[in-house]
Amino acid sequence: MSTTERPRILIVGGGYVGLYAAMRILKKMRYGEATVTVVDPRPYMTYLPFLPEAAGGNVAPRNLVAPLRSALKKAEVLTGAVTGVDHAGKVATIQPAAGDAYELPFDYLVVATGSVSRTFPIPGLAEHGIGMKTVEEAISLRNHVMAQLDKAESTADEDVRRKALTFVVIGGGFAGIETVAEIEDMARDAVKIYKTVSREDMRFVVVEAANRILPEMGPDLGLWTKEKLEERNIEIYIETSMESCVDQHVVLKNGLEMDASTIVWTAGVKPNPVLSRFGLPLGPRGHVDTAATLQVQGFDYVWAAGDNAQVPDLAAGEGAWCPPNAQHAVRQAAVLGDNVLAGMRGFPQTEYKHKNLGAVAGLGLHKGVAILFGKVKLKGRLAWWFHRGYHGAMVPTMNRKIRVFTDWTLAMFLKRETVGLAEMEKPFEAFQDAAGPAPKPAVAAEPAKELAGSK
Repeated sequence: MSTTERPRILIVGGGYVGLYAAMRILKKMRYGEATVTVVDPRPYMTYLPFLPEAAGGNVAPRNLVAPLRSALKKAEVLTGAVTGVDHAGKVATIQPAAGDAYELPFDYLVVATGSVSRTFPIPGLAEHGIGMKTVEEAISLRNHVMAQLDKAESTADEDVRRKALTFVVIGGGFAGIETVAEIEDMARDAVKIYKTVSREDMRFVVVEAANRILPEMGPDLGLWTKEKLEERNIEIYIETSMESCVDQHVVLKNGLEMDASTIVWTAGVKPNPVLSRFGLPLGPRGHVDTAATLQVQGFDYVWAAGDNAQVPDLAAGEGAWCPPNAQHAVRQAAVLGDNVLAGMRGFPQTEYKHKNLGAVAGLGLHKGVAILFGKVKLKGRLAWWFHRGYHGAMVPTMNRKIRVFTDWTLAMFLKRETVGLAEMEKPFEAFQDAAGPAPKPAVAAEPAKELAGSK
């Protein structure tokens, strides 16, 4: 805990909005004008569009995160969570990573808690589902997929092999389609070194409740993507959903059933539930209700943006809201940062207005789809290059940009690394076995007693 006599700008969350807003404020703030404090349970920001590539082994996990303390050297970075806000006293309750909770006063508040996976009460989902919202989940998925190939190679039991080699992805948006494309691409490369497992043995299934995949790309590119994935023997079922996955037995609403050891959940996001403790007005889906200036309705000292905010989309017209994507979050953060300084200095606020520049999606190595400015449609290798160029440029900090482009450059000359590290899920197990008490020796069986009366 720190104290300061300067006005404190408290930023809750170190994701897109939190990091970029803090960087903007620190860049434009006069020396000694205020103290910027960033609070997040994780000490790093994750560049979410790279999660599928991390799952496919194309980006090293350390290169898709930006350490907050390195990126925000002039700010206070607290590893912990804001569990409540008292607006009357302008005090936030902080639960640090270690120790007791304490109160931290603030003068200006930025709410950037982001989103969490949106789930439904589907039997078996909590026990067997794998999310794709954190770098830990992406790397765990990669290790898990490789472990399933090893399992299939080591057994002759057809039921075990079939279950291990069945991969189900729920959700046909960007996260789901890019994830299934990347892990299929990786698995296709990986089985080249296996003797009893081939691509024909594997089954990849995508389940989407809407009537098409990649709805942000429009019907034409969505249909093209579906056809290309089906050419790779990836099954795609639209207008259906998963009803159950108890004991990893997947039951779909369309009647299809299968055993699958890998069930990836990418069916949308929702605002962080902690917002309910902040005493702020929330919209019908739990987002913080903000004006176009990113100020929270009814609060002139609180701003919000990104996935946890309901921001009017002025470029789309009245009644529209900005979608929860990285493009809007990064640009909202810049306006938010400027508005926080303007509010502190008594100047007018600026409204956020940004026309969507388009969208890009990677479908594995050298494969992609893109739509630029709502008009230019790209497919295949060229779209993939646009995908990499855009996201490589948007990764925060020059350090990470160089490392990511170095990864990609090396991948042009070296084969994909297809080793899995499944033991990382239980890293201390080997030492605990070695350090634990030695097992008791087996007791030799006593010889059978002679039959009564025998000599």
